Amino acid sequence: MKDRSEIGIVEATARYEAWLAQRIPLVKPDLELKHHAMSAGIFPFLRATFYRWAARWRALVGDVAAAPTVLAVGDLHVENFGTWRDAEGRLVWGVNDFDEAWPLPYTNDLVRLAASALVAREYHDLRIDGKEAVGAILDGYQEALEKGGHAFVLAEHHTALREMALYRLHDPESFWDKLESLPTVKTPVPEVVLTSLRRALPEGDLQLRIVHRVAGLGSLGRQRFVALAVWRGGRVAREAKALAPLAEKIHYDAILRRGVRCPDPCVRVDGAWLVRRLAPDCSRVKLNELPRKRDEARLLSAMGWETANVHLGSPGSRAIRADLKRRDKHWLYDAARRLTDAIDDDWHHWRKASP
Repeated sequence: MKDRSEIGIVEATARYEAWLAQRIPLVKPDLELKHHAMSAGIFPFLRATFYRWAARWRALVGDVAAAPTVLAVGDLHVENFGTWRDAEGRLVWGVNDFDEAWPLPYTNDLVRLAASALVAREYHDLRIDGKEAVGAILDGYQEALEKGGHAFVLAEHHTALREMALYRLHDPESFWDKLESLPTVKTPVPEVVLTSLRRALPEGDLQLRIVHRVAGLGSLGRQRFVALAVWRGGRVAREAKALAPLAEKIHYDAILRRGVRCPDPCVRVDGAWLVRRLAPDCSRVKLNELPRKRDEARLLSAMGWETANVHLGSPGSRAIRADLKRRDKHWLYDAARRLTDAIDDDWHHWRKASP
């Protein structure tokens, strides 16, 4: 029998989706959209195929995978960052999706983030030299480890990052119009989902409309239910997204509460569902929503720092610093480059095999 890292991308995708379908219901039209997005560009392909990364990265990076273990993000990339409001109502920026959280070598998150930056240079016009991009990520990560990290509270500090994050919020009406245009769910909504959504809203007896939202790429195909309501003169929304347990365990809640972070109080894991607030200032930040004039190195350094914020929630930061010191200065770029080449090869094979 072939090792998982040796099979082709088409077979790997079929196996993964068959495995996932045994655990949670899948939305077939959304899965077809995912397959189309995987053909459309190498960056969407990277985002949509974490299962492939998980199977191959150790074989491709060798000694880089022999590193201290943390509760890692897993599916980290340059568009897995966003904003939210903390318990004090302050605008915070950081990693906003932990679907694939799992105990992994700390290097997994760094290599995946660096590889995504290299891929984004071509697909998203990330205007920075590849080695400089990777260096900025690593510098931010190491500095955060040395200083004990800090959360990115944009209300008070981080002016440049705040301006980049706020740029996309100039037209909140379009956010709500897009949600309101979504089709109402016609099939019965699971009672556990309705209960979770009502519990998450500011009042439990609001009149709801439940809609289906197509979002993400790695999670595209899973069930999503969004509750839309009007509360005291304004619109509110809550989403319930199905989580897929890895080896029968979900680490999402644990990683949310650890580390040097100011968590969103409206995000919680309720059984096998992730429930969260949707709002213009509580969402993922897409690179194409940022101003064209931006400091790429500062942004990537902040991403490296925030990765350390997450890793500092696991014991052993001293071991990570010691491990970093033993590596040569090119280790992260070389590993990211190898993974990027493998992703590119997989993408071309996928496009060739797609109808």
